[in-house]
Amino acid sequence: MEALPANGSCICGAVRFSIAPPYRGFQYCHCSRCRKVTGSAHAANVFVPVAQFSWTAGEEHTRRHEVATAQYFCTGFCAVCGSTLPWVTRNGRTMVVPAGSLDDDPGVRPTQSVYMASGAPWYVSCDALPQHDDKPT
Repeated sequence: MEALPANGSCICGAVRFSIAPPYRGFQYCHCSRCRKVTGSAHAANVFVPVAQFSWTAGEEHTRRHEVATAQYFCTGFCAVCGSTLPWVTRNGRTMVVPAGSLDDDPGVRPTQSVYMASGAPWYVSCDALPQHDDKPT
């Protein structure tokens, strides 16, 4: 599968951005911080070199929250609607892009799951569950 440029936004549309390949990676993170910030079993993040990322609208609405004790964790969000948004790593080299904030297919797929040891005890792989194209009746 070929990596493709992609656009993304928050749920209210106040903030928009674009990313361009090649990407540094795509992974699921099951750590407790990622679970808390997403409200889900894991975060799905695409890693993009800063030079290949651009805010196309609403950068002034972006906010950042860092956890002082975390070496690699941060979260970005829209001050208008609260949607999770991309954030730059502390070393300033990489944007961590929540895959759920993408409006387009980046043409790449996750290659690994990390921090499984601290994963949610209730997590069940999607492949193990019945799947429906819409809400079941």
